[in-house]
Formats: sequence, structure tokens, C-alpha cells
Amino acid sequence: MPRLDDHLWRGPCAKGTKHRSHPRASARGLVAKAGEMINSSGSGPSLLAAHGAPGTDPAHGLQSTGVGGQGNSGHVNSWHHHLVQRSLVLFSVGVVLALVLNLLQVQRNVTLFPDEVIATIFSSAWWVPPCCGTAAAVVGLLYPCIDSHLGEPHKFKREWASVMRCVAVFVGINHASAKLDFANNVQLSLTLAALSLGLWWTFDRSRSGLGLGITIAFLATLITQLLVYNGVYQYTSPDFLYIRSWLPCIFFSGGVTVGNIGRQLAMGVPEKPHSD
Repeated sequence: MPRLDDHLWRGPCAKGTKHRSHPRASARGLVAKAGEMINSSGSGPSLLAAHGAPGTDPAHGLQSTGVGGQGNSGHVNSWHHHLVQRSLVLFSVGVVLALVLNLLQVQRNVTLFPDEVIATIFSSAWWVPPCCGTAAAVVGLLYPCIDSHLGEPHKFKREWASVMRCVAVFVGINHASAKLDFANNVQLSLTLAALSLGLWWTFDRSRSGLGLGITIAFLATLITQLLVYNGVYQYTSPDFLYIRSWLPCIFFSGGVTVGNIGRQLAMGVPEKPHSD
């Protein structure tokens, strides 16, 4: 049988041992948790750096902003470069057409300039080619711009072969106005009006092209009336105030032709950048 003194000695010792083991375990748990917190706080910045967290490197943000600004400025420069090229081409086309077509009018005595002007190049006044070149540049740039603003890109016969045929028809209409002989100018005007509308229908067929052609014909006719009224030059046998009645038809077909050239030149050109 166990002795009473064994129970007396074992009981308090066992309890004391149990009570002493709990503080040691809790102390070990606190030390382990503190170590985990230290490790997690030390590894946090490295994880952010490894994953490239946004906003941790201000130099990186400045660098990306600089790259975007350089790309936008390059886009703007490219757009302006294309604009200057198209303007020069359209100006050259207007000068050549003015020299050739005005020569036909002068040779047929449809247009009369002062005697001191006739001796110049191609029997034309010096101001006619640059004025026509400037007008061609403005009209040729205006057509694709209006198409872009209306949201109706012109896609009918967008090829250089069609543009060249349109130029040939326009030259033919102008040649007909100087060469064909009708009983009166009204018949000639109606014939040229039908040919001009046929040119628009064949090579354009857009509402913007029709509206711009009519507007150009009206403004050009008004300016010509003012020039003739001030004695800069004159027309033989005027039947529409101071000019020929078929002249608005020439201006209309010329606007459609130059507009087609401008549209063709605008193909593949980057859009104008918008400032935010």
C-alpha cells in the first residue's frame, strides 16, 4: 500500500510542476509571434519591390509621363508635317490647272486681260496662278476636314486612277466652255451644268461634296463679279451681270475635282491629335 507521506509529497510537486510549465509555454509562444512579426515587417518592402507596386517609385512615374509626352509631341509633329506636304501639293495642282485652263480661255478670247499683262507667262496675269493655288489648297484641305467633322468618311472610288479621270473630265468641261459654239449662252450653261453634276455623281456622290461645291461656286462667282466690276479683267459677251452664265458650273466642277484630290491625299494621314 502506498504510504501517506508519498501522496503528501507527490501532490504539491506535481501541481507545482504543472503551474511552472504554463508560463514557459506562454513565453515561448510570445517569442515565436514576435519573430514572425519581425520577419513579416522585414519582408514587406522586398515583396513590394519585387512585385513593382504602383506608387512606390516616383521616378518611374515621372519616366512614364515623360515617354507619353514625347509620343504625343511626335504625333503632333507628324500631323503638321503631313498637313504642310498636302498643302504644297494642292497649291502646285492649283497653279498648273490655272495656267492651263486660263490659257484656253485667253486663246478663245473668252477672258480679256489688259495689254501689258498678255506678255507674261502663258498670257495670264501674275496673280492668277498663286490665287488659284491658294484656293486649291484651302478647298483640298477643307473637303476631308468636313468629312471628318460630319462623321461621314468618303469611300466612293478612293483611288488615284479615279482622281485622274476626274481631273481629265474637269479639263474637258473647261475646254468645252471655250470651244463649243451654241446659239446662246443659256444652252451652253445648261449643258455645262449637266456635265458638272454628272462629274459630281460619277466621282463623288457625297452630300458634303455637293454642298461644298455649291458654296464654292457661289463664293467664287461673287469674287469674280467684284474683280470684273473693278476693271481687273473682263469677259466678252457677259450675260450674267459682268460674267458668263456658265462660269459657276466651272467653279463647281473645279471644287469637286480639287476636293477629290485633297481626299485622296488625306488617306493614311494620322488624325489630328486632341489636347486633353
